[in-house]
Amino acid sequence: MSDRFARFRRIAWRAVVGRSPRSVAGQVLLLQVALVVALVICGVIALVLQSERDTSTEARRRSIAVAQTFAHSPGLLRALDSANPSATLQPLTEAGRKSAGVDFIVVMDTHGIRYTHPLPGKIGQRFVGAIGPSLAGKVYTESVHGPLGDEVQATVPVTDARGRVTALVSAGMKVKNVTSQVDRQLPIILAAGAGALLVSIGGTALVGRRLRRQTHSLAPDEMTRMYEHHDAVLHSVREGVLIVGDDGRLLLANDEARRLLELPAEAEGRDVRELSDLEPAMVELLVSGREASDEVHFAGGRLLAVNQRPTDHAGGPRGTVVTLRDSTELQAVSGRAEVARERLELLYDAGLGIGTCLDVVRTADELAKVAVPRFADFVTVDLADGVLHGEEPSPTATYMRRVAVGGIRDDHPLYEQGRLIDFLPSTPQARGYGSGRSELVTDLSAAEGWQAQDPERTRQILDYGIHSLIAAPIQARGVVLGMANFWRSKREPFDEEELSLAEELVARAAVSIDNARRYTREHALAVTLQRSLLPRALPEQSALEVGYRYLPAQSGVSGDWFDVIPLPGGRVALAVGDVVGHGLHAAATMGRLRTAIHNFSTLDLPPDELLSHVDELVGRIDQEEACAQSAGEVVGATCLYAIYDPVTRHCVMARAGHLAPALVAPDGSVTFPELPAGPPLGLGGMPFLTAELVLAEGSQLVLYTDGLIEDRSRDLDEGMELLRRALAGHPGRSPEESCQAVLEELLPERPGDDVALLIARTRALPAGNVADWDVPRDPAAVSGMRLAISEKLEEWGLSELGFGMELVLSELITNAIRYGCDPVRVRLIRDRTLICEVADGSSTSPHLRYAATTDEGGRGLFLVSQLAERWGTRYSPQGKVIWAELTLPDPGGLLDC
Repeated sequence: MSDRFARFRRIAWRAVVGRSPRSVAGQVLLLQVALVVALVICGVIALVLQSERDTSTEARRRSIAVAQTFAHSPGLLRALDSANPSATLQPLTEAGRKSAGVDFIVVMDTHGIRYTHPLPGKIGQRFVGAIGPSLAGKVYTESVHGPLGDEVQATVPVTDARGRVTALVSAGMKVKNVTSQVDRQLPIILAAGAGALLVSIGGTALVGRRLRRQTHSLAPDEMTRMYEHHDAVLHSVREGVLIVGDDGRLLLANDEARRLLELPAEAEGRDVRELSDLEPAMVELLVSGREASDEVHFAGGRLLAVNQRPTDHAGGPRGTVVTLRDSTELQAVSGRAEVARERLELLYDAGLGIGTCLDVVRTADELAKVAVPRFADFVTVDLADGVLHGEEPSPTATYMRRVAVGGIRDDHPLYEQGRLIDFLPSTPQARGYGSGRSELVTDLSAAEGWQAQDPERTRQILDYGIHSLIAAPIQARGVVLGMANFWRSKREPFDEEELSLAEELVARAAVSIDNARRYTREHALAVTLQRSLLPRALPEQSALEVGYRYLPAQSGVSGDWFDVIPLPGGRVALAVGDVVGHGLHAAATMGRLRTAIHNFSTLDLPPDELLSHVDELVGRIDQEEACAQSAGEVVGATCLYAIYDPVTRHCVMARAGHLAPALVAPDGSVTFPELPAGPPLGLGGMPFLTAELVLAEGSQLVLYTDGLIEDRSRDLDEGMELLRRALAGHPGRSPEESCQAVLEELLPERPGDDVALLIARTRALPAGNVADWDVPRDPAAVSGMRLAISEKLEEWGLSELGFGMELVLSELITNAIRYGCDPVRVRLIRDRTLICEVADGSSTSPHLRYAATTDEGGRGLFLVSQLAERWGTRYSPQGKVIWAELTLPDPGGLLDC
């Protein structure tokens, strides 16, 4: 509000000082301002005087009222007759003075001697003022200089029952207190005067502004000259000007308007309805008063561009101003310009609407949609069949696939979409495909080469009404990919100018189609590479029942992978991971990491150590890529690695920047175990931590990549909740069925990222398939172990493996006793193979060597390697385990685990 007021004052001040006194507006404004200032000043003075008078009158009235009230108060006469009137009256007068708002109340005798006074020292002294009128029974007011200073006081007689004056009462106020009341009112009076002055000057300024707008701040001679110039310009311009009043009368017409409309000399002042030479449409426009912009009207054999605007926008008289411009010669030029504008608009829309995705068929369909119906009535797009698969096109117009058909109607007789066509060399399509130049056929009925392609169908096309054709090659980077065919049936045949437009339109689509072709080829190669690097089939093992799914993204291949790796002792390792990035580079890097994990798993490393080795590998890959300045630099990867032991039902896992797995209990409840989160692979610097879970038999472990639960339309927590609901409540569902249910619940129709999903149901090895013994560190204990193992093998029906197993265990136990330390334990496991394990508390590992003919020892491990299918060493927190596997003789005799 203050900003508006300040702006208003600035405008008013500029209105006052910015006018020349020579102008009519300036002279009137100065006179008005002077008059307003004088009136406001007089008003302020009158208000001040009136206020002073009213205040003084109010003071006298209050003094008289207080004095009379006290003079007639009950008990006054009794107090006056008492022995000490001052003692009784002094408190009463002081209380009355304060409550009545006066400065003093004085009670005195008929000689003027005071009984009371605000200043106690003045009691007993003579009253200052005239008491004669009051002794005569009158109320007397006066101004005196008394003990309190300048005072206004009223004196009132006190009479007894017989009417005699027995005392006097005087009440009054100090003059300065009366004046202070006036002073308190003075700012209000002055503020009101200032406000009235500003409002008056502002109103005067607004009136002056209006007058200045009307006179343009001109003096009389300047106004005369202005109107002369205005008249000269009005009648010399090459544009007709009319002013029509609100009642339809023609108020003004310049010379050009008279010429264009052929108006009579006496047209001004007449109603436009009476001008018979005007066309009815023109008359209707002039009397309607509506706004018009470049409306074309016919008048006197001319085409006139008419503009009409009302004249009352600025507060002027109601009416309209009409301008007329002869546009007869411009119509032909504007028609050609309109065609050019439409073509440019078509090319602009083609640039925006074609190539919105990297799909060959969809891009061709976008070309057809853009061209129909603005350029052609029907459009067909034929591409070499190899282009659809990302391959190079054929050199001739054979094996052309019709990938897009669009038109103003659907009942056309053109070849349908998806048809494979071999164009004859005489057709416009074959000629254009071979030469790389567009073909224009203005009359299809006379094109014998085109009719030779399919006489029956061409006759149907001609009977349908299609009469002209442009066949433009879809050419990009020097290679012809196909042909775009534009057909017309309802409009004029194509001409040479439209041939260039068709070529430009197709050129914009050709680059997008070629990009889509190249992307299709790269996408197919990436998918092929990735699928070749992923497991083709899961290995046979008894610890887990596994189901899996891998879905590549629609927009590009990523680096997601999964793996199931059998380990010694019947254990199984599960791995799932994701390489940052997309395309061939990500797929190739994924293959390198998967191979590395396979190699590290053969060392039988725990999950945290294995991830540390892979982390170093990714760091080296990053360094190699940075040194080579590769465009596909790898910045990291995520991985989760878990090892499940069916004998103990323990599962040890660690993760590197990957999402935690889901665990489905046998009762169908779903949890997400607390698994320590490590940094993504390739960052380095932080150790990886493991978590160990004991899984009930029949539990399902769900491993997945982020593409399953992350999406633009939902956050991570929502995706985890959807996964929980998809898994919960189905304890009897197989892993394969669970995989399908999860994908249907969580994935959209076209996933934006790769998805790897691995669901493993745990199995426990029956206790009867495991036997273990504690072995004392005594060489004599070896024979006892051979006997115990022979008995166990006979119990399992594997006595034919007794000789080989006894020999293997004898060697392994002997080495543990001789070179290891306590405790020494032997475990025998019957699974898909017969597994023997010898554990001791030492961390030293035996090495296989070939003994010379002269050596007395060193042949034990060589015999183990010859008798066993596989053998090796793994380390544990308590020491090491040396294991060996022997093939079972009859697979049909295996226990189904």
